[in-house]
Amino acid sequence: MNVRDKAIVADLERFRCLSRDDIADLHFAHTKHPITHTNMVLKRLRRDGLVKCSTERRKYIYFPAERRIKPDSQKINHFLAIADFYKQLRRIEEPRTFQVEPKLGGKGLPEPDAFAIWKGAPWYVEIQRTHYTERVMTEKLNRYEKYFLSGAWEKEAWQPANKKVFPYLWIVGAGRYKVGGRPFRVFQSTVEEMVKRIK
Repeated sequence: MNVRDKAIVADLERFRCLSRDDIADLHFAHTKHPITHTNMVLKRLRRDGLVKCSTERRKYIYFPAERRIKPDSQKINHFLAIADFYKQLRRIEEPRTFQVEPKLGGKGLPEPDAFAIWKGAPWYVEIQRTHYTERVMTEKLNRYEKYFLSGAWEKEAWQPANKKVFPYLWIVGAGRYKVGGRPFRVFQSTVEEMVKRIK
């Protein structure tokens, strides 16, 4: 495997799955014919057993060889939405860190869809493909508050040595929620709206 092959496999492991077009955007955008190059490389990686492919959708979905989710899983669209969010961020600025579904601890603690260090700041990201009830969102925010109050986040490996920072919580997608009165900052916006706000 060459460096690019390894990078494709690493992205499939990180995002759990990607469409052919995602792989073209992430790894072949600089080429003259991104889709042609992507198809050729994916065909070879499939032949060599390094990636798996689900052909059940109009657009094929690719997985790492050691697949963690089923090809018909309801979570596929969720993981594709996380990958799309990442692609939007990197069009503006490459995130220094981008983790998919990082584990923050045990039961009762938050389960962000992603953790990113982007534009010089840490972010926990919740990607909402459907509108949640206020009760469900309040429970989600309560878990973040519990984590905030625990102080466990101060021990995260990414923390600066001189000043401990709790990440901003960024809710992207469907719905607007009551988020006031929290001891940490909560944003509800698209990537475009956030870029305007940061400027």
